[in-house]
Amino acid sequence: MNRTLVWFRSDLRVRDNPALYHCADKNEVVAVYCLCPGQWQEHNDSPNKLWFWMQNLKQLEHSLNRLNIPLVVIQPDRFEHCAQQLLQLARTFQCSGISFNNEHGLNEENRDNAVAEAFTGQQLRCQRFSDQTLIPPGQLLNGSGEYFKVFTPFKKALYRTLNRQQIQPLPAPEKQHPLTLPDVQPVNYQNLFTPCEGLQGLWPAGEEEAANRLKAFIEFHGEGYKTFRDFPGMEATSTLSPYLVSGAVSLRQCFSAALQANNGEMDSGSDGLQCWMSELIWREFYKHILHGFPRLSRGRAFVKETEHLPWNDDNKAFVAWCQGETGLPLVDAAMKQLVNTGWMHNRLRMVTAMFLSKNLMIDWRLGEAFFMQHLIDGDLSANNGGWQWSASTGTDAAPYFRMFNPVSQSEKFDSEGQFIRHWLPQLNGLSNKEIHAPWQHNIYEINYPAPMVDLKASREKVLAAFKALKQP
Repeated sequence: MNRTLVWFRSDLRVRDNPALYHCADKNEVVAVYCLCPGQWQEHNDSPNKLWFWMQNLKQLEHSLNRLNIPLVVIQPDRFEHCAQQLLQLARTFQCSGISFNNEHGLNEENRDNAVAEAFTGQQLRCQRFSDQTLIPPGQLLNGSGEYFKVFTPFKKALYRTLNRQQIQPLPAPEKQHPLTLPDVQPVNYQNLFTPCEGLQGLWPAGEEEAANRLKAFIEFHGEGYKTFRDFPGMEATSTLSPYLVSGAVSLRQCFSAALQANNGEMDSGSDGLQCWMSELIWREFYKHILHGFPRLSRGRAFVKETEHLPWNDDNKAFVAWCQGETGLPLVDAAMKQLVNTGWMHNRLRMVTAMFLSKNLMIDWRLGEAFFMQHLIDGDLSANNGGWQWSASTGTDAAPYFRMFNPVSQSEKFDSEGQFIRHWLPQLNGLSNKEIHAPWQHNIYEINYPAPMVDLKASREKVLAAFKALKQP
């Protein structure tokens, strides 16, 4: 048999892994993983995320060992060094080629193209597979042959196009005969990154944990997802995003499980499961957009005219937002959750993003970077898409006049202040009515700041700024 490298990246699982499954069917497999801490730092990938990836990599190593597939870890440090080091590894192990699942983002795509060119240039095979999306980016276009820029038409087109057999998850490959390989200096990857203290017990690693969470969510929370997903004090979401980003579970596995539970229906049946599948398609949509518009990888706004917004260069206000000291309880509680656990409830990601980019009128790119520097599930396409949606600078952007009022959001989705009390214990003595906006009840004798901005006045200011963009 031919011997082939299978290059793992954000696909740290043995089940439903196209590159691994199709390669192992006809080849002896040697698995490889590239550590690129220099590149990851440049990408603002958080120590929380990278620590979690390393835990999943360790679990993957155990799973591969059971299949007699050795895992070799190398450290190119940066993406541009991957091609030569992988090529050298292929020569060392007498491999006839390399297989991997595509990643999206400008730097990732340039890296993968360079690896493909290096291997084919040496008459070695390079096989690439689509993995991060249900339909490969570039294969779902609108009537004009262009990428969809609005979510709803994209979702409808995807549902019309989707081949249900095509998204059926693949099994793990068969166990192969043990391989004898030349010795390679092992790399200790377990202690490279240190997460925040509150994170480690919350996110057990591995595809078995991911599969169990998926099953439990579908069984116990799927039906009520649409009703309860916006309440940060409730355990009503899947908590699968870190596993999706690391690849411990695939989008196909998630979508297929929901589809099966919903009797094969995508746009009818259970409201909760329909809603969750739609959220998965948002993740897909942002991957397509990132691939189709490379300027997003360069930190540019999707709506070009919004590059001229007069952002507020107020570092003191930005630091207060980062530290959860804005004087708006829901915003501050959400930021405390992020910094202390590496995760934030999705509704609160929108609330905090809108407060920074609209009420404080601070450049959304600063918030986007701060989130990436802390999130365990930091993903360029989803994080960028969410921030630009909130700032009204992106594709399918919220109309610029849509602004979440953090007080009314708090009253609606944390009416008894359960979430706020957990993260801001100094407010525990306030009533359910007072806790959302203490200053409105003339409560200042607490260890908590007054609001740093007037919500009504700041709203009028940002509306004027957006209206000015439309004038000649």
